[in-house]
Amino acid sequence: MFMGEYNHTIDAKGRIIMPSKFRADLGEQFVMTLGLDGCLFVYPNEEWMNFVEELKKLPGSKEARQLQRYFMAGAIACEVDKQGRVLIPSKLRGHAGLEKDVVFVGVLSKIEVWSKERWDENNTYDNMDEIADHMSSFGLSF
Repeated sequence: MFMGEYNHTIDAKGRIIMPSKFRADLGEQFVMTLGLDGCLFVYPNEEWMNFVEELKKLPGSKEARQLQRYFMAGAIACEVDKQGRVLIPSKLRGHAGLEKDVVFVGVLSKIEVWSKERWDENNTYDNMDEIADHMSSFGLSF
């Protein structure tokens, strides 16, 4: 399980240091893909395969096909180099607006990679009481 928030910077070649707290759980190879809300998703291989199995179960609707294409076309196998860095391809950097300051966020079975600006804009937590009330309808208690 991934949790926590870590701030790093991306270098001119598009490399970033993967937080050491995440490296062991990611393994030697992992998958990075387009995420939702303007971030990237990073999955350990086993979790990625679980996610792919869920994508396969989607109905044959146009929306399902678009969702499958979205995640699969943007996916890339990654490895951490000897310095603990991972290269983020330019297409993925562009999608997430990664230019300098980057935030890694552990979210259960995956890691989200955000530009610092987008993270600050999208995650103010101003309406958490309202969200919590809504989530209680799904049986989540606090």
